[in-house]
Amino acid sequence: MKYTGEAPQEELATGERSTRNRVARSILDHGPSTVADLAKRLGLTQAAVRRHLDALTCDGVVEAREKRVYGARTRGRPAKVFALTDCGRDAFDQSYDSLAADALRWIAELAGEEAVMAFARARTAEQSAAYRAAIEAADPEARTEALAKALSADGYAATARSAPGPQQGEQLCQHHCPVAHVAEQYPQLCEAETEIFSSLLGTHVQRLATIAHGDGVCTTYIPRSGHPTPQTTDSASASTTAGRNPA
Repeated sequence: MKYTGEAPQEELATGERSTRNRVARSILDHGPSTVADLAKRLGLTQAAVRRHLDALTCDGVVEAREKRVYGARTRGRPAKVFALTDCGRDAFDQSYDSLAADALRWIAELAGEEAVMAFARARTAEQSAAYRAAIEAADPEARTEALAKALSADGYAATARSAPGPQQGEQLCQHHCPVAHVAEQYPQLCEAETEIFSSLLGTHVQRLATIAHGDGVCTTYIPRSGHPTPQTTDSASASTTAGRNPA
């Protein structure tokens, strides 16, 4: 048989799926992303990224959203970003959501909501031992980054960055939450996590956005010493009112 230089159809299909998975994983790790962001990260052309995003959108894995703008909005069309849907997150490591939700429901029915909160605090305290060690080993100005790396090791795909605009502080962003669906029903998981972040970093922290509440990323504001925390966004305010913080 003469070789034509063309890959078999099966190989082409496999390569397409592999690249498509890379696109979805990049959104998981970095949060809602523009076509240009994805192309730069993955070493693809923007046309190729758009093709994969179209397929992922048709499959219900990603959805297009208007990019959130901090401060004054500039002229022109708002940038479009692509975020994972609930279906897209399900493709990663959330296969035990139903079992976890059933267990927490049983605890609540047997011993009340206070017992659920006690469980959430105990679980978070046990998880935090490794986080505390990482933070204590870091320089004071690098503690948020150290916490982000420790969280990433537990599957939260976390990053730390300076807060945008006039805010004086940092943002801890968790681009993935393995228990997001359960936290949607039981926000005590999120409340306990927020408490432990405050304890680990030695300062008041404030949740600004929530995966469990429908945002693309869980965002926690960490003020620099001596600076007040900013007002929450409308979405975060509604989340706080409803008791729905991100896990």
